[in-house]
Amino acid sequence: MKVKQLCGIGWLLVLAGCQTVSDSQMVPADVVASARFVDARARLPGDEVVIPYRKYELANGLTLVLHEDNSDPLVHVDVTYHVGSAREQVGKSGFAHFFEHMMFQGSDNVADDEHFKLVAEAGGTMNGSTSSDRTNYYQTVPSNQLEKMLWLEADRMGFLLGAVTQEAFENQRETVKNERGQSYDNRPYGLLSERVGEALYPVGHPYSWSTIGYIEDLDRVDVNDLKQFFKRWYGPNNAVVTIGGKFDEAQVLAWVEKYFGGIPRGPEVAMPEKPLLTLEADRYISMDDNVALPLLYMAFPTVYRFHPDEAPLDVLMYVLGVDETSLLYKNMVKNQIAVQAQASHGCQELACSFTVLALPNPASGKTLADLEQIIRDSLVEFGERGVQQVDLDRVKMDIASGMIYGLESVAGKVSSLASYETFTGQPDYTEADIARYENVTVADVMRVYNQYIVGKSAVIMSILPREQEVLAAAPDSWQRPPRVLSKSSPAMAASSSAVAVDNFDRRIMPPSGANPLPVLPTIWRATTAAGIAVLGAENKETPTTALRLRLSVGQRNETLDTLGLASMTAAMLNESTLKSSNEELSNRLQLLGSSVSFGVDNNYTQVTVRSLSRNLDETLAIMAERLLAPRFDPQEFERLKNQTLQSIEQTKKQPATSADVAYQLLLMGDENPVAYLNMGTADTVAKLTLEDVKAFYGTYYAPSIAKLVVVSDLAQADIEKKLGVLDSWRGAKPDVAKLLPFPPASKTKIYLLDNPGAAQSEIRIGQSALPYDATGDFYRLGLANYPLGGAFNSRINMNLREDKGYTYGAQSGFAGEKDYGLFTASAGVRTDSTAASVAEFARELKDFQRDGVTAEELSFVKNAFGQRDALRFETPGQKLGLLSRVLTYDLADDFIEQQQSILSGVSADELKALMSQNVDIDKLAIVVVGDKAVIFDSLAELGYEIVDVDEYGRVL
Repeated sequence: MKVKQLCGIGWLLVLAGCQTVSDSQMVPADVVASARFVDARARLPGDEVVIPYRKYELANGLTLVLHEDNSDPLVHVDVTYHVGSAREQVGKSGFAHFFEHMMFQGSDNVADDEHFKLVAEAGGTMNGSTSSDRTNYYQTVPSNQLEKMLWLEADRMGFLLGAVTQEAFENQRETVKNERGQSYDNRPYGLLSERVGEALYPVGHPYSWSTIGYIEDLDRVDVNDLKQFFKRWYGPNNAVVTIGGKFDEAQVLAWVEKYFGGIPRGPEVAMPEKPLLTLEADRYISMDDNVALPLLYMAFPTVYRFHPDEAPLDVLMYVLGVDETSLLYKNMVKNQIAVQAQASHGCQELACSFTVLALPNPASGKTLADLEQIIRDSLVEFGERGVQQVDLDRVKMDIASGMIYGLESVAGKVSSLASYETFTGQPDYTEADIARYENVTVADVMRVYNQYIVGKSAVIMSILPREQEVLAAAPDSWQRPPRVLSKSSPAMAASSSAVAVDNFDRRIMPPSGANPLPVLPTIWRATTAAGIAVLGAENKETPTTALRLRLSVGQRNETLDTLGLASMTAAMLNESTLKSSNEELSNRLQLLGSSVSFGVDNNYTQVTVRSLSRNLDETLAIMAERLLAPRFDPQEFERLKNQTLQSIEQTKKQPATSADVAYQLLLMGDENPVAYLNMGTADTVAKLTLEDVKAFYGTYYAPSIAKLVVVSDLAQADIEKKLGVLDSWRGAKPDVAKLLPFPPASKTKIYLLDNPGAAQSEIRIGQSALPYDATGDFYRLGLANYPLGGAFNSRINMNLREDKGYTYGAQSGFAGEKDYGLFTASAGVRTDSTAASVAEFARELKDFQRDGVTAEELSFVKNAFGQRDALRFETPGQKLGLLSRVLTYDLADDFIEQQQSILSGVSADELKALMSQNVDIDKLAIVVVGDKAVIFDSLAELGYEIVDVDEYGRVL
């Protein structure tokens, strides 16, 4: 179930009712004639969770939703088109997603790739996404850039097709293929959803193909097919423009009318029909895949998004298979029959499916057929157990807390308004949405259980490891009919060919206003009775608290014989305590709308807490209980150990992870624990004992190495008082773990890890580099790298992705910790372009070191870094990150100002010299994970020595 965005939660919050505002209250007089006011919602005193908005409609049918939020000097612009893969025709799959790419390739008045450059140079972020039912494009930028963003979005809405050239079409066709290779074909279990969709929906149903489409369809269409699709669906009357942030409403309305108002209305768009689907019998399907564990997946067709039965089906989902309180967890995971088992109820505009996923634990000896039977038995058990009030309470709190957390960013609020407007016509559909769940009864849940699930037919998918003799749950009983594609598809419905009429010159890019000053949080400091240093900041925008307790202990504190011990210890602290079972703790957290989780990286163990502020006392009590009174239950240890061993095996099937591991070991040396996966190796984890975990906890979990950061709407005094739950924490100060020196860099070589049959090759290129320094050479190297491989429009990405079509994305960057760092360039590339990609990486690095940044690139860097601070400290999570850096690296409170001073004075010569001093292009480690039989000869032609390695970078 997706988190719903809600308003007016009568059963949870004591709020005043939402207010509808009349025309005369909201509409600026000078724009009434051009933009018709539709409705509005204002926030009254006590309305903590209402998203205020004003809704307008232009004469061409464009819907405009505005949300003012002056807390930070930024704006978020979202343009959502009510078109996704569900609007495509048979044989022309992937068009909506294809156009997501084409919409970034320039338009009549915006040069190729200039959209990326303008947003990055403004210090902003941008992207797009495509689903089965909608496509959206969005930017978050400093508030002075709003007019320019509207100009950009309007130009590609009304003036795109002139820039859709055959060359751009071919280039993006390759990019989409690379994306499919990376996200579907070369990823373990990557084809699961596509195969299930084919079996679940009738032939020709728009959900019977994946959003990314089939390669054969992408290969057979031409640029004119794509243009027709655009003209049919991308008109203003099929779009919603939603703007949130700091702006002047009258000015925004004038800009929207100016840039969008002259775009002609497109063809009328009818809402699709939503017939409910059923299967006449179970459909068993299976496939082999490059995976470590088999997988069983069951999918039952149900209703559609916003159907009255969606809410009770979501409640059923929670009881059956969400978190440690569920039946599937009890019947499959806790008893170690499965390493993973969960339920979901994915809903789209036209259809939903209730799904169950399970991966068996090999140690249990259970087959996929056994897992299917346990799932069916669990469904029967649900029928006998029924629904309890606590189940309903958990679901309602999950929805409500998720909605509140979603209000922490302008982007989250805009996304909610845009989605509700697109699919319901009401930006404030929140009240109706929450009412669906508020009104769910036990009888409703039992009714949908009987109507859609128990005894009903489903698609049952088995994914089988290629190298193992594993049987499917049952022999295949269904085969996808052959795709019969005519040379010409049926004619598309009428499309628009009208031309926009303007009274201004669109070729003139709007100017930017003065750079806004970032709103930096005011930091307060304290020390707890246990001696823990605390950094905090107030955040009044939402009634939430985010907290991070960080201990200076991680993988670096392990020995080579106990790799994975830090991770296992943290995992055990996520389990039962001396006072409570894990199931009881999970239930309490769900009812609070809170989360408490322990995690580990190379250098730190972190306890991350998220809570509604009114529930913070109870949430912190759970955190303290887990931290100070872990049970260290032997059965839980064995379960986690087995799950970890299976996860390690699964990572070996993930080419990107394999590349990262081999690369780190080559650069850091196999004597340094931080070079390995945090979860450890199969050999070391197998030898870990519960006594090892207890000893590690007793040695390293001490307040003397702990620091804490917190962001909350509560005052400092309140927070300090609540942190008293940690006052009893005691422990001796442990020794500091030191790293061994990294191996000296040697002559550039290619380290080849064979991945037979791989659809893509993963490439990592780099060497050791400087440790983190916020105001030193490390910071300056980040400036130097930005035009090389840090920005989307960097040299490396433009070359390998946009010019050559070798990859879905390529990048480079410096990463640093306190005492070490790495410089890395990376990409996942088409197999047949592996050697050419390595050559292009090498050429770009060599050219950049020789020539340095150009004057234009330096200006780009200064503009981008000079304005991005307006966006960097908006959310509690971003503020936590800032506080964590200050505390971890002992930074001055004004380090941001120091960075700005460095930025304004840095020169191209200085950056060139730093790159030459810190990147030796003759001593690079080049790791390639790919199909050796296919790529070896072309790699050999590059002239580098090729060394065969295993998944740990060890020479074979």
